[in-house]
Amino acid sequence: MKILLLLVLSMVVVAREAAAQEVQCDRERAAMVESIRAYARRSQASVLGQRGLSERVLEAMGRTKRHLFIPERSCSIAYADRPASIGHGQTISQPFIVALMTELAEVTPDHVVLEVGTGSGYQAAILAHLARKVCTIEIVPSLAEAAAKTLKEFGYDNVSVRAGDGYAGWPECGPFDAIVVTAALGEVPSPLIEQLKVGGRLVMPVGSAYTSQQLTVVEKVAPDKTTTRAVAPVRFVPFTRSKD
Repeated sequence: MKILLLLVLSMVVVAREAAAQEVQCDRERAAMVESIRAYARRSQASVLGQRGLSERVLEAMGRTKRHLFIPERSCSIAYADRPASIGHGQTISQPFIVALMTELAEVTPDHVVLEVGTGSGYQAAILAHLARKVCTIEIVPSLAEAAAKTLKEFGYDNVSVRAGDGYAGWPECGPFDAIVVTAALGEVPSPLIEQLKVGGRLVMPVGSAYTSQQLTVVEKVAPDKTTTRAVAPVRFVPFTRSKD
């Protein structure tokens, strides 16, 4: 009887600690969203134009539990305004950059979206709140497997994860209304442009590895015509290609 009582008390303590941590995470996530909102207001004219960040994007940031997508599952690390390491030399971008790229993609509820560079699955989760379907590709098999597991565990049923070289895109999943690339490359991959619908947008950092790049928006205005604009200087990990 005493052992059973101790076990029950231990379970109660663990449940209370988990509940307290969840409350802390909710507070820190709400603070993160307010920080993003404030940063967007300060940089609105130069980066976002007059429209600013939409409430849909801010709501998606507030609903997505970022701490579940980093190895430590630490709220203080997850909701700080800086990139977070996810292993294998990869990171997830700071929250404002995630929100900015999502905003620039102009995702609507009927869209099919491609993400190149799944990482831990965090950006895919944000996009999943906004789009009908998200297809995401990751070059590191173990990251792709872990992301797929996390996304499935937390109910992101409209996300498909594939391990492979994202340079070639995912034709079977497309064509796409929007494409988000989360690693830097010196040029925009032509297969991605081909898989982008007319009227669609591609958002990615363009530039050399390990230097400042330009966050770039490419709009496909006709089957054989695009327009390109640089939005802001950024610093992303390099785009990794398959050696095969």
